[in-house]
Amino acid sequence: MKQMCSEFRPEGKKPKTAIGQVLIEALPYIRKFEGKTFVIKYGGAAMKDEVLRNTFAENVTLLRKVGINVVIVHGGGDAITKTAEKLGLKTTFVHGKRVTDRDMIDVVQMTLAGKLNQDIVQLINEDGGNAVGVSGLDADTIRAVPSSKAAQLGLVGEVVEINTKYINLLCRAGLIPVIAPIGFDLESNIYNINADDAAASIAVALKAEKLIYLSDVEGVRVGERFLKTICKADAADFIEQGIISGGMIPKVVSAYLTLDGGVHKVHLIDGKQIHSLLLEIFTDEGIGTQFVIDIENDQTQQEPAS
Repeated sequence: MKQMCSEFRPEGKKPKTAIGQVLIEALPYIRKFEGKTFVIKYGGAAMKDEVLRNTFAENVTLLRKVGINVVIVHGGGDAITKTAEKLGLKTTFVHGKRVTDRDMIDVVQMTLAGKLNQDIVQLINEDGGNAVGVSGLDADTIRAVPSSKAAQLGLVGEVVEINTKYINLLCRAGLIPVIAPIGFDLESNIYNINADDAAASIAVALKAEKLIYLSDVEGVRVGERFLKTICKADAADFIEQGIISGGMIPKVVSAYLTLDGGVHKVHLIDGKQIHSLLLEIFTDEGIGTQFVIDIENDQTQQEPAS
């Protein structure tokens, strides 16, 4: 079998949770990441459970307080469906993707850029995080064009340009932008943008240090074990062999497109784990899977491994 350049998480080994050890481990990471930008895609269970929502707000506030620029891009598919039901609108999906007609784009805009966005902002601000709600329409933050699947999905868009000056302005002011993934085009059409895709586009445009996906899975599984780190060559092999399959394939492909775009690392972590953000970023073991182009080159930088 071809020699792997990825790294498995040690079996039976749990992330360190002793407060003193975690704080000691955190210091070099804090020094390394001060002034850098993290883009966090927020969705899944972490948005639905009250305890997880509160700890997420605490985590991103802490990241901002130690000098990391935090940009959040949130989903909200379940909330959109519930709002549509209340308004008597039927929700249709094609291959798992929402069909967005003229009536549905109003629901998307109302839900994502309205109550859902402001609820996230409020939670973070209650912890002193200084968040500000942003939709892709504000200051032309997300410009889009119709998706290649527009004939099937309607007003679903693909990102073509990000207003990085506006996002950087907010970060320099000490704010945490919380971005609703809605885009626009030059003909004044509004588009529903996949939150994962929007987060990746924003991370590349900002030349972010990290793109972190809060998901409902623990990471990339190979057999019965989860990978701590996966490099590009192994990822391609695992997909070709069918070891990585199904819904994980587009996540892995997107991660490496993002890395090719200049983002240093992409992380896939379990949002159902309390304080998963901090454990992934500030401890040596981490808690999810980190994607890198090449492990050897990454480690020669003589910096913390996560």
